[in-house]
Amino acid sequence: MLKKIFSRNQNNTTIPDKKAKKDVPEGLMTKCSSCQHIYYRKEVEKNLFVCPNCDFHHQMHAWTRIWSLFDEDTFIEWDKQLLSSNPLQFPEYLEKIEKDQKRTGLNEAVVTGKGRMNGQATAFAVMDAGFRMGSMGSVVGEKIARAIENARKEAIPFIIFTASGGARMQEGVLSLMQMSKTSIAIERFSTAGGLMISVMTHPTTGGVTASFASLGDYNFAEPQALIGFAGRRIIEQTTREKLPDDFQTAEFLYKHGQIDQIIHRHEMKKVLSTILTIHDQKQVASDNAPSSETAFVSIEGGKSL
Repeated sequence: MLKKIFSRNQNNTTIPDKKAKKDVPEGLMTKCSSCQHIYYRKEVEKNLFVCPNCDFHHQMHAWTRIWSLFDEDTFIEWDKQLLSSNPLQFPEYLEKIEKDQKRTGLNEAVVTGKGRMNGQATAFAVMDAGFRMGSMGSVVGEKIARAIENARKEAIPFIIFTASGGARMQEGVLSLMQMSKTSIAIERFSTAGGLMISVMTHPTTGGVTASFASLGDYNFAEPQALIGFAGRRIIEQTTREKLPDDFQTAEFLYKHGQIDQIIHRHEMKKVLSTILTIHDQKQVASDNAPSSETAFVSIEGGKSL
């Protein structure tokens, strides 16, 4: 059928005519935004939204990422009931929120919860750039802070996948306050001995980069992800310098020591579950270690110090 729906012009290029466009089911094909190759959508979905031709990592829906990482039937969602309000009475803000809710099937730009990754229990937050560009509003900050607090109380690790355009302008300073709120929650979690892993995906920018996205014990990124604070043009206009072509990419940050590793999406679950296992074994070893008093007895030949 596909061979018949395209007509050829004098330059032998395939151009779909009007009838052909109507015959192709909507959503059947998709085009890579990086290399412009066209594929069956299901082919890209099976490849975890990684382009089979150029290996570009496209954005993923929050639940698609969760299903690709967590063991089946182990994920429990937290705080699904939290919804954004309009504290500044910003025109048409709630209408836009409602539109994104219907389009994405999400209540907000982040999904939080807990589950098991290759058997290892962990708390989890994944941002979705398809919802208000993953912008950080009051609900996004609150859900992430609560997830971190829950991880602290349950003494389990916390993993976050970031994808955001930065603070949500419709909420003004209330949005910016989420930077400090989430950072304080991370500090409490870290002081309690918690393990946090941050994975920055395309794009991670603005206040999200300047707060919780960069505060992990491990800071990872997906290949070619855009990561930065201010925009490229703003920096060039301010410094009056031409920036490198790869500026604010995951590869640039890794080269300059700002992230720990770049992880391909196909290897993500394996790498993360390995880290969780290593830290879990360290905890077991620590719990089974002899007390300081026992150690002193051994050294002194039976005499306690």
